[in-house]
Amino acid sequence: MRERVEQVINRIRPAVQMDGGDIELIEVVNGVVKLRLVGSCSGCPSSMLTLQQGIERAIRAEVPEITGVEAVPS
Repeated sequence: MRERVEQVINRIRPAVQMDGGDIELIEVVNGVVKLRLVGSCSGCPSSMLTLQQGIERAIRAEVPEITGVEAVPS
């Protein structure tokens, strides 16, 4: 499951990097993906919207057994 999540993150990573940020996959535990948003994303007020509307949607579309995506503080 982790490998599939990593594949999705690798596909969306360039878009996040274009805005000066990046995504680090910390772990996948019991269907919950834990990510760290870094760079300009770490303090951006829109980062939670990006996480929920973009990243989580993409991951859950490709890996339906994922039940949630959480941001881990940097």
